[in-house]
Order: sequence, then structure tokens, then C-alpha cells
Amino acid sequence: MSSHTTHHGNLSHTPPILLTIAGFDPSCGAGVAADLKTFAAHNCYGVAAVTALTVQSTQGVRAIYATPVATLRGQLEALAEDVTLAGVKIGMLGNRANASVVAEFLDKYKFAHVVLDPVSRPTAGDAELLDAAGLKFVRDELLKRASVITPNIPEAEFLTGLEVKDLAGMKAAGQKLLEMGARAVIVTGGHLEKPIDVLCEGTEVETFGGDHVKSLNTHGSGCTFSSAIAAQLACGQQLREAVILAKAYVTKAIEKSYQTGKGAGPLNQLFRFHQEPPPRGVHEVPQHGMHPAAEPAAH
Repeated sequence: MSSHTTHHGNLSHTPPILLTIAGFDPSCGAGVAADLKTFAAHNCYGVAAVTALTVQSTQGVRAIYATPVATLRGQLEALAEDVTLAGVKIGMLGNRANASVVAEFLDKYKFAHVVLDPVSRPTAGDAELLDAAGLKFVRDELLKRASVITPNIPEAEFLTGLEVKDLAGMKAAGQKLLEMGARAVIVTGGHLEKPIDVLCEGTEVETFGGDHVKSLNTHGSGCTFSSAIAAQLACGQQLREAVILAKAYVTKAIEKSYQTGKGAGPLNQLFRFHQEPPPRGVHEVPQHGMHPAAEPAAH
């Protein structure tokens, strides 16, 4: 045990600490902001290594500035030396150089849970989130270093070269990704009429149906889903249960979402933290003597 749990008077137990390696979205709907909110909602503490600074809003991605390799490596090393990580979620990588730094990092530390969301293109905007060499690296090298990968249909098509039009196509792509070295695959079908996710692990193939939530506020749903899975795994769930719980969480976060800008709004990852305002005319007064309102009024 490390000594620094004791000298703070250790009033509370440290929760699992999760690392997200992803890009920064200034509108805070996707990327590391979505991941950190999701970790918090699962009672985990999130830390982040930023792979790229993006210029984006709810209306789409305008530009991407990949973090210099040495900076990304430095962020990862500083965190790994300091905290015990219960799991890692990998999102947008930016380029081949950053993807290979992440692979080295995974090889060095051998984390119990690594969730890879193989992001290649934004849903809105036409910026490339990963260059061609980077995609090839993810396919050939990074895939096999993850405990589970969570591609959506376009990403699954991109990685496998297969056309995915329906459930059968999702299953075929999932199987092919296992053959390509992935340990477990969840192909997410949020793009379908009925959102179905397909889990492929070993020889097992399982489908998870869902209800389509009528909401345009789905910005960051992929990030949120993969982070929720990472949190569930870190908290001790088996993969199948983690998928079921993460799917239910994302559905609820979309249901409780609201618009923040002119485009697709973010999910409401923190829907459980919603505070009802006190009824009008009732004011909570801090009862600690120092507050003038707590003193009896002098008449």
C-alpha cells in the first residue's frame, strides 16, 4: 500500500481511478469531458491524457491539433507514476505517432481493463480524427492490446473492410474483428432504426436490443458508452453485465439530455446529480453560527 492514504487523515476511501486517453472537445459533449463526467457518475475518479485539442462546437468539428508525441508520452508517464489506474479508456488518437505512444504505454503497464473506442470520423464536420497510417496502426496493433473494442457501424466497416447494413453484417464484422486479434468486440448500432448492440467474445455472439430515444442530443454517446463500460469493468462487473448497464445508462443520459447550442446537444451524463431548487420562500440557512442569519434577530 502506498503511504499517502494515511497522512491526509483518510476520511474517505479512494474510488477506482480511471484514465481516459482522448481528445478535448471545447463544447464538452464528447472526448475527455464526456469521459470524466461518465466516470464521476459511476463513482470513479477520472484522470485524462489529451491526445488532441479540437476546435468544435455542437455544430461539428472544425479543426484538430494533435498533441505533440513527447507531450502525450509525458502526460501518460506522469499519471502512471503517480496513481494506480483501475482501467483505461482510449478514444480519439489524432495520428499514428500518438497511437504508437499509447501502444507502448499499454505494453509497459499491462492494465486489467482497456476499452478502445476506435474513433475515426466525427458524426458532424468533415475533419479526420485519425490519419490513414493511424487507422492502419489501430487495426494492426492497438486492437489486440485492448480488453474490448466498441466500434459503431461505420467504424466496424472501416476496420474490417466489410459492408455492414444490418444485424447479420454487425455479427460478421464482430467475428472478423475477433479474427483480427480483438479480445472482445461490441459493435454499436445506434445508427439503426432500432438501436441494437452486438457483443462478440470467444465463440459467443449476443445481441442487446434497445428503445430508440427521440432526441437529437446524442453528441458524445459513443464516448460515454465506452467510458461507462470501462467504469463498470473497473468496479468489478463482467463484460456482459457491463454492456447491459452501460447501455441503460447511455439511454437514460440521452433521455435526460437538453440542448446547449445550435447543433446536437450533449448527453446528460450527470442526470443523477440533478438538484431540485428549494420551493419559493424557503431558504436553507447554514447552521454553523458564523452566518449572521443564523443569529436570533435583534428587535
